[in-house]
Amino acid sequence: MKINETQRIANIRSVYGSNNDNAVNNKTAAKKKDNVSISPEALELLQSQQSNDADKAKKIEELKSAVSSGTYHVEAGKIADKLLPFIL
Repeated sequence: MKINETQRIANIRSVYGSNNDNAVNNKTAAKKKDNVSISPEALELLQSQQSNDADKAKKIEELKSAVSSGTYHVEAGKIADKLLPFIL
């Protein structure tokens, strides 16, 4: 009659022993810093987006002033044309 399986206990010890080793390795890995590099294409996209943001901000200010002064005109036909495909 077997009470304890020796291989089973050895397996448990090896698993817990490896976790302790990983904890030590993780502490040394935490000292390393990440490095990020941005491609030239991504930088170009970012710069173009920033220039578009300035144009959008200018247009938004113009629309706000038109709405506040009451001179903004909504064309119902254009709105209906854009909504129709979503309804159908």
